[in-house]
Amino acid sequence: MIRRTQAERSDETTAALVLAARAVFGDKGYAGTSIDAVAAAAGVTKGAAYHHFEGKAFLFRAAFESELAEASAKLERVAAEESDVWAALHRGARTFLEHCLYPRFRQIVLLDAPSVLGWETARAIEHRCLLRILLAGFTLAAEGEDAAAVPARAQLVFGALCEGGMLLARSPDPAAELSRLAAEADRLLEALRS
Repeated sequence: MIRRTQAERSDETTAALVLAARAVFGDKGYAGTSIDAVAAAAGVTKGAAYHHFEGKAFLFRAAFESELAEASAKLERVAAEESDVWAALHRGARTFLEHCLYPRFRQIVLLDAPSVLGWETARAIEHRCLLRILLAGFTLAAEGEDAAAVPARAQLVFGALCEGGMLLARSPDPAAELSRLAAEADRLLEALRS
């Protein structure tokens, strides 16, 4: 029988806590979630949760970063499926907006993160995870023509998509709102292309 090291056990506990935190924060929201509830969902003690995370806000941040990592990986996959960079940008924008309809993502990333982590911290983490994908796309699209404009274009589209996600999160009719916002994102991208 192979024995796991302490580091492996610690990593497994941390991963279980983050997975449980995503589920519980996503379902109950930050205000409605306790460390006890996350620990129970992870199958660990409250003491183990505090051993791995200093408190609820630290556990929330880990859940937030995990949600963004999953979204980033999805965006990279769909972009890689396109042979044209502009098609990848259009598809990525729609994919991001669709991802904003997932209740867990919506609750953690769009609704709770700005108030729990602070807007600047939440946006900085989003930039690290998501904006880099747009920057890469716009860099490829520029083909050296207007490289100086790439960061501003990526930032503009990123801001528009984040605000679109917020509109979706609060919409009484998310499906209709998604269609409208995806069409607006397409128009924005086409305007930047020309």
